[in-house]
Amino acid sequence: MGRFFLIALAVIFLTILLVIPILFILVEAFGEGFGVYWQILTSQETLNATKLTLLVAFITIIINIIIGLSGAWAISKFHFRGKTFLTTLIELPFSISPVVVGFLFILLFGRNGWFGRWLEQMDIQIAFAVPGIVLVTIFVTFPFIIRELVPLMQEQGKDDEEAALSLGAKGWQIFFRVTLPNIKWGLIYGITLCLARATGEFGAVTIISGNIRGQTDTLTLHIKNLYDGYYSTQAFAVSSLLLLLALVTLVLKSLLEWSSRAKPENNLALKAKKS
Repeated sequence: MGRFFLIALAVIFLTILLVIPILFILVEAFGEGFGVYWQILTSQETLNATKLTLLVAFITIIINIIIGLSGAWAISKFHFRGKTFLTTLIELPFSISPVVVGFLFILLFGRNGWFGRWLEQMDIQIAFAVPGIVLVTIFVTFPFIIRELVPLMQEQGKDDEEAALSLGAKGWQIFFRVTLPNIKWGLIYGITLCLARATGEFGAVTIISGNIRGQTDTLTLHIKNLYDGYYSTQAFAVSSLLLLLALVTLVLKSLLEWSSRAKPENNLALKAKKS
């Protein structure tokens, strides 16, 4: 009875908070028919917002992979002064409101900000432009990958890397042939979380982008503009596009996991660990 109760409670909880909202979005998105739905998704404003969202997400993930791998390697493999401070600093984006982050970058890179006049003289625009959106998105997402990798790399220790080094392997050879295969699933999970946050970020992007139609409005801002203009069907249609991006990400992750399990060498390794 206890097990049945917990399972039923979990199913009810997921149904209320996950299944029903998803179904509601889809019903509202197709409320005026598939033709209208497709017309909304292929409109120029939606296409521009989609391109900008994917561009920002791609740049953010690439930079976060570099930052995450470097930071996790330093924290888990070495002892140095300020290590505790660095570990605490990584958690900073989780303790600051995204809206505050947006205002912070306005203070730094806006026209009247600390670097505003110098950037204006150099003809470089960060605030109310794509570079500003990329910067705030990186700021709010960079802890995800490094937080996935640090505990994993600390648990694995340094024995494999030291063994490879004693056999004459170089630094990059150790990284690509020893370290990276051992942490690939932690890296994939971190990338998945980073992608979800990057495509769905709203607060910081709203402030730093200026919400310029057709230039700096991402999908989340485009949805807000449509909903504020009482175009609810269009807003739900674009929301379903974000939902589709999330589902595609989860499917790709599942396919990678399945392909890894299907490889003979992985099955042999698993059997060896069990034995």
